[in-house]
Amino acid sequence: MNIDLLGRLSNAFGPPGKEEEPREILRAELEDYADEVEVDSMGNIFFYHHGKEGSPRVLIDAHTDEVGFIVTYLDNRGFLKFSNIGGIVPGVMQGQRILLKGKKGPLKGVIGVKPPHVMSEEERKKVIPVEGLFIDIGADDKAQAEEKGCYVGMMGVFDVEFMELGNGYVRGKAFDDRAGCYVMAEAFKALKGSVCNVVAVGAVQEEVGLRGTRVATWKVDPDYALALEGTFAVDMPGVSPENMVTVLKKGPILTIADRGIICNPKVLQTLIDTAEAESLPYQFKKPLMGGTDASAIHLTKGGVPTGVVSVPCRYIHGPASVAHIEDLDKSVRLVEAFTKRVSSL
Repeated sequence: MNIDLLGRLSNAFGPPGKEEEPREILRAELEDYADEVEVDSMGNIFFYHHGKEGSPRVLIDAHTDEVGFIVTYLDNRGFLKFSNIGGIVPGVMQGQRILLKGKKGPLKGVIGVKPPHVMSEEERKKVIPVEGLFIDIGADDKAQAEEKGCYVGMMGVFDVEFMELGNGYVRGKAFDDRAGCYVMAEAFKALKGSVCNVVAVGAVQEEVGLRGTRVATWKVDPDYALALEGTFAVDMPGVSPENMVTVLKKGPILTIADRGIICNPKVLQTLIDTAEAESLPYQFKKPLMGGTDASAIHLTKGGVPTGVVSVPCRYIHGPASVAHIEDLDKSVRLVEAFTKRVSSL
């Protein structure tokens, strides 16, 4: 398990449209394993492994962006109004530490809200919408905020440092989808020297509409594709056993269907056959929940046979997630073995 790589990916700053940090981490990690490396006009990064001529081209995709924030207004007292970019539930925002990238470098802040002491009884019962929140960066007024480098359009992410919790558990921000980026990187490295024709793509702007992969898949024109994700695990208090459809330490998650795709039966069955041949545990994601880059990939050009392999992660789209290294390692092994198997079909 390459804990250092996972930690660097998790800590990287990469809201939609600002994915340079995770992209360059992937470049540094994979450029010695790739026959070619390319970055397109949107910021997608491509790593090519040229295998046997005539073998199918396999795309393995993981998105590099994370849910984040964008500053929409600087008020006269130095507070920042903002909107979220990507799906963040307002109830998890209050009091969270935020890392912003201003004109003069990184800025630290806190999402503030009125304390309960000055709230009405009705206000205490409600989740404060994002419109009622603000970011406090420690400025006296608008001019001081601007002097610190703040501007409308400045982006931010949750300010959470990656760490090992012990017993194989890890905590960090942006496991959706830096967990997928990790699996993509380690699987691509493992395929060096194979006969497979593989293109690993770190795609941009998934959290705002699967935008990067639409362009990337058109360019790659693959014969088969896998979208690699960090998806929700729900083995936690308050969820009944029959609804714990994805859990930690039960292996990679295979998607049958979600809101954007009914996965190609041939690809899904090959994933199942591969997992069983390799004695790897696997689980299924509850149908019709969520979506991934696969939704866009499979509709490209004349259609691409596509599957989804996900790492179970608790608390995604919040400040911090929890995952287990066993699931990450087994996901890497499954993607590597699947790519080899599908390349020989």
